[in-house]
Amino acid sequence: MSELTHLDAAGHARMVDVSAKEVTARTATAVGRVLLSAGCVAALREGTVPKGDALAVARIAGIQGAKLTPTLIPLCHPLPITGVEVVCTVGDEGVDIEATVRTTGRTGVEMEALTAVCTAALAVVDMTKAIDKHALITDVTVVAKAGGRSGDWSLDSEGGRS
Repeated sequence: MSELTHLDAAGHARMVDVSAKEVTARTATAVGRVLLSAGCVAALREGTVPKGDALAVARIAGIQGAKLTPTLIPLCHPLPITGVEVVCTVGDEGVDIEATVRTTGRTGVEMEALTAVCTAALAVVDMTKAIDKHALITDVTVVAKAGGRSGDWSLDSEGGRS
């Protein structure tokens, strides 16, 4: 088995030293969904959610989530986030969320993209819970990354996922 990077020689958790890595432009995109009732989807489309503009709040929550990732994930490096884009789209079954995070740093932003999606999804749930108490956050995953030593990757380049 290869060496576990987040454990020291004694087996204790540690933050990986990335100081020897090259600073490069890095990007990661993650997606997720919030499954909602038909009535809740209708309220989102009609702009009648009692708490207000749920999608605007979700976008801001996603951006904030990306920026706060090292505060939430113990061994995640603080990074100079250079851009965050969060897109929330109402579909027939709920809200699809896509977050793309960019940095110029020594490590990737996959965790930041995932956190952006999750916090945006939580905001959708919070904003719509008066209408739908059974919202379900699902299918959160990284779908693409670019930059760094391991190069570019996307679900499509891996043959997708069934």
